[in-house]
Amino acid sequence: MSRHYPVLQRFKSFWKALSPGLITGASDDDPSAITTFSQAGARYGLATLWMVIFAYPILAVLQEMCARIGIVTGKGLTGVIKTHYPKWVLYLLIILSCPAFLLNIGADIAALGEAGNLLFPALPASYCSIGFTLLLFILIILLPYKKLAVVMKFLCLSLLVYVMVPFLTKQNPGLIIRSTLIPSFRFDKDFLLIVTGITGAIISPYLFFWQTYSQVEEMKLASLT
Repeated sequence: MSRHYPVLQRFKSFWKALSPGLITGASDDDPSAITTFSQAGARYGLATLWMVIFAYPILAVLQEMCARIGIVTGKGLTGVIKTHYPKWVLYLLIILSCPAFLLNIGADIAALGEAGNLLFPALPASYCSIGFTLLLFILIILLPYKKLAVVMKFLCLSLLVYVMVPFLTKQNPGLIIRSTLIPSFRFDKDFLLIVTGITGAIISPYLFFWQTYSQVEEMKLASLT
């Protein structure tokens, strides 16, 4: 028993340290992103798979930057911008970001409604969207940050399904490797829209605000314990 205790302790420490980054990374696979990826796959197959190689380092660096900003300053992105930049910069950021946030939230809620309709065909998608919205409001209002973060962190484990799904159907490893390492690009409107949509779905601005603020909250919780 004592032999496994240090391993268990290290695992608990590792799991606790994962919280902000894990939730931020998992949030990148929101319903709107999954819808975008599905459309890209249905229309172009593996032709856009190479984008993973380019998008992952960018996303990782941005998350690291936001985490460091939160750790060093003890403030969120808006607080840092308000402190170190003119007010018009903050207002411009709000004007540009809020419509993107609202549209992204609307797309997520609509996609959740469609998923609910698939599970319960008797319920219209609009009713399912309203139900999910009310459920989210209740959880956000009733649960403190610590409990909400724990719930979201365990929900992130559902993404392990992504790892298992490819092995449930016959795949062409050679084609997958070639599509990943060798970019293929088409200069037509539809392909450019899909590439733009995938880029926006992978690198969503609200993730950086969440990463910074969650890092600050984790530091506050650590100081209280």
